[in-house]
Amino acid sequence: MHLLFRSALRLTSVLFGISVLVFLIVHAIPGDPAVIAAGLESSPETVERIRRDLGLDQPLPTQFIRFLARTATGDLGTSIRTGAPVLREIRDRLPHTLILTAGGIILATLVGLVAGIAAAVARRRTLDRAVMAVTLLAVSTPSYWLALMGMLVFALRLAWLPSIGVGTPLHYVLPVVVLGLQSGGQVARITRAATRDTLHQLYVRAAEARGAPRRRVIVRHALANAMLPVTTLIGLRIGGLLAGTVLVESVFAIPGVGRMMVDAVVARDFPMVQGGVLVVAALIVVVNVLTDVTVAVLDPRVRA
Repeated sequence: MHLLFRSALRLTSVLFGISVLVFLIVHAIPGDPAVIAAGLESSPETVERIRRDLGLDQPLPTQFIRFLARTATGDLGTSIRTGAPVLREIRDRLPHTLILTAGGIILATLVGLVAGIAAAVARRRTLDRAVMAVTLLAVSTPSYWLALMGMLVFALRLAWLPSIGVGTPLHYVLPVVVLGLQSGGQVARITRAATRDTLHQLYVRAAEARGAPRRRVIVRHALANAMLPVTTLIGLRIGGLLAGTVLVESVFAIPGVGRMMVDAVVARDFPMVQGGVLVVAALIVVVNVLTDVTVAVLDPRVRA
């Protein structure tokens, strides 16, 4: 109960802090949203009327209080660029972002666990060195470069996969692989380190001395106790993937929340930017809270 209270308090404080930060940054961007909404050839009277309708003629503290009041009721405002409710725009685009994030973290977890365990069992042999070299390359490679190379090779040269857009499950393959490989390298390195430390523990050696099968010792004893840091990293990487979809969605022209926010920043559509950042931040904080709860279940010492 104490952990849940702390998590709820952290969720509220983080969202409030993000609201203040995003509000100030968005309003510091050069350009007048009223001019963008009215059009460059509109009369000053039209621009002034739109500015009043949007509340832009009010002081910043007043605008921020109104923004918080609307947000508390679930109203994220109306897009200046499209004229549609921000919440509806996010609701329509969020599934694409969640598909990419879920696919990326599933791929990263599967690849990372298998590669990390294999490297830990190999113990400084050729397989261990090869896995560490590949994972280092995966972690160090920028996601946008990997996305461009994947599009060039598998979409343009080999024509195995579609390059941009959505519509079929194949459209998500390249973006998911791009998102999953980098995180998979991090999961593999943490899994290797945690599993190697666990394999040297006395209870693991005792299980081996009793004649337990090697596979059973690795899965039921070593890996089960090594999952604590791995679970923490996976939770953090979910948040990282949610934020990382911005570049991937832009490269592959996927109409997700990340690309929506990029377009909104260019158009200075501050209600859309604020709403998108708040929703993504809320998802990241919720994932972190669930990760803390999961870690507490796996390790009761964390509950203290």
